[in-house]
Amino acid sequence: MYNVRKVTGDLYWVGANDHRLALFENIHPIPRGVSYNSYLLLDEKTVLFDTVDWSACRQLLENLDHLLGDKPLDYLVIHHMEPDHGASVEEILLRYPGVKIIASAKAFAFMQQFGFHVEGHEQIAVKEGDAQCFGKHTVRFFAAPMVHWPEVVVSFDEADGVLFSADAFGTFGALDGKLFADEVNFDRDWLDDARRYFTNIVGKYGMPVQTLLKKAGGILDQIKFICPLHGPVWRKDLEYFIHKHDLWSRYEPEEKGVLIAYASMYGNTESAAQALAARLCERGMTNVHVYDVSNTHVSYLISEAFRLSHMVLASVTYNLGIYPVMHNFLADMKALNLQNRTVALMENGTWAIKSGELMKKELEGMNRMTVLEQSLTMTSALHGDQAAGLDQLADAIVASCRS
Repeated sequence: MYNVRKVTGDLYWVGANDHRLALFENIHPIPRGVSYNSYLLLDEKTVLFDTVDWSACRQLLENLDHLLGDKPLDYLVIHHMEPDHGASVEEILLRYPGVKIIASAKAFAFMQQFGFHVEGHEQIAVKEGDAQCFGKHTVRFFAAPMVHWPEVVVSFDEADGVLFSADAFGTFGALDGKLFADEVNFDRDWLDDARRYFTNIVGKYGMPVQTLLKKAGGILDQIKFICPLHGPVWRKDLEYFIHKHDLWSRYEPEEKGVLIAYASMYGNTESAAQALAARLCERGMTNVHVYDVSNTHVSYLISEAFRLSHMVLASVTYNLGIYPVMHNFLADMKALNLQNRTVALMENGTWAIKSGELMKKELEGMNRMTVLEQSLTMTSALHGDQAAGLDQLADAIVASCRS
């Protein structure tokens, strides 16, 4: 059964939703599923903007059959060749043998690498500023390398003010009928998934995202719709979502607040982390969020680290090193280029306590990370005679938050 929604007078969403996939890119949990967004323009020439993951190909084909009927598909535009969008390219080429393909030169190379038979189809390699006229609609292309693959382009339909943004402005979560961001409570139900999507998928590439935002800024007064490849389409309050991406890509925190991430083997480090959280709240810093790194997927920790201004990392010493899941969190922070955060350290161990020193060394290898001088060392557990040290750590964190 077809499942389409109209975006503008001539533009339709023809994508699909996926609730069967448990892990996006086989790593990030998506308990709310994900959408694969594809768009069909019905002008003098018909244009398909991107395809879908192979698992959703049948739905895409049924949607195209419903809207095209006996009409041919004239053009296929590929903004991004990652398989969650490009896997069905070959099927489109087989179904519509006369279709012309528009993509960047590097995207055509990637198609060859994936084994797609693009020979026999006209290939139009677009670069910065190129335009294609399809009738009433002229679409202009802009290079967006490393957002988050090197072949990415975005495009802008000058007639209707539609920005096809590729993976930019995307989010985890299946649409389930609600195509537009104004049809949901985005701040309540979608923002966390949008942040987790950006920070874990695109987060490393803040500078390329800033470059793209500057390009979008040049036509901001003309943009009426943002059509990403995952998640809702934006037609209202565009500045709200653009501002979020500006913060994330500049590695600026959204909120003054404290992420407490602890690694505890037998509950003693956890107990200290909870005691610290209580002391912070007593001092008026109630925007405190406590996570056990052993049972929280690192993608959620990364998202929270991007959201909040301060972190407390509390880890036991394990084999004379950092507890493995905490070490993994630190490695992901570095890989995703997290910066401009203030961090306090808590360490624990029964002998040869090393985790604090080693965590500090990891943080010093990142950009613009401030480690507070005040820290806390426990020997096996936090005892009553260390209450003053815990108070001093809480005071230092709150003072930093208020500065």
